Amino acid sequence: MKKRRVTSTDVARKAGVSQSAVSRTFSPWPTQSGVSAEIREKVLRAAKELGYQPNAIARSLITQRSRIVGVLFSYLDNPFYARALELLCHGLQARGYHALVFMMSDTLQDIDSTVSDILQYQVDGLLTASVELSSKLCIECTERGIPVVMFNRTQDDPGLSAVTTDNIGGGRLAAKALLDAGCERLAVLAGWEGASTSRDREFGFRAELHARGAELFERANGNFNLEDTAQATRAFFKDRDPAERPDALFVINDYMAIRAMDVIRNELGLRIPEDVSVVGFDDISTAAQPTYGLTTVRQPINRMVEASLRLLFEQIEDSAAQPEHVMLGAQLVERHSVRRKSSP
Repeated sequence: MKKRRVTSTDVARKAGVSQSAVSRTFSPWPTQSGVSAEIREKVLRAAKELGYQPNAIARSLITQRSRIVGVLFSYLDNPFYARALELLCHGLQARGYHALVFMMSDTLQDIDSTVSDILQYQVDGLLTASVELSSKLCIECTERGIPVVMFNRTQDDPGLSAVTTDNIGGGRLAAKALLDAGCERLAVLAGWEGASTSRDREFGFRAELHARGAELFERANGNFNLEDTAQATRAFFKDRDPAERPDALFVINDYMAIRAMDVIRNELGLRIPEDVSVVGFDDISTAAQPTYGLTTVRQPINRMVEASLRLLFEQIEDSAAQPEHVMLGAQLVERHSVRRKSSP
């Protein structure tokens, strides 16, 4: 025979308190529940003896809050996004919320379909990372009163909040580092064409070259994919005379930069930085390992996550809160993958 589920009424009866006292004891905000320490202790003791667990679904029906946030990623191969997901989940849990994580491809059609599925779970908000949203979907979220915060992406939509690094400024830092080192034939290994991060970083890189009277020597796409990155790197350097190949490479993120460095050294037998200097973007942990010593542009990931959660909860708690774009400064981290300029 199936055992009957223990209810908050059972706990209240055993503890000798009201049912509302039980509900307030198990509130996600115990410090604001108005329950004395003595009553709280009675309720918790009774709940433990009876094997009671609060019903989150029932609570959501009363509060009209699911305490669930949808989190969208297109891929986690890049350690930057794996770390971001970890920090976002910890941050949500610390506030009494839980993440409903969905993975999807980069195509807008698949993204729209997945988000429509997420909205059926009555999420209180949406955090997106490494994906772009269609205007139609943004309007749907706005009409439903569901705040959306984009992490490490931007879109031309005033109804969306976004948190990014200054990607244009970071691209300029990368170009400056290579030009200051005396590099002359600078190439870009870009990511997926639809990503605002790749677009803005390349724009900043080109802008700095133009400001210094230099031109981009060559360009290819790695599409945030390791095999595409390897093929593009081979096309840059394989079987080409030194004067006809790049002597510097700006890779749009570290994930691709590490793969490019492996191809340059291990497959093609070239030296870094003597034959080619390399700069990445993100500052993932692998970049700092002695094997790579990758000079890169650092994204302040902890501050980006904190800002994303702040914007999200401001809008969850206050429907009148306005969307905001937070842009944090980029920082060049110099290691050993860029050659030192020769003394005159």
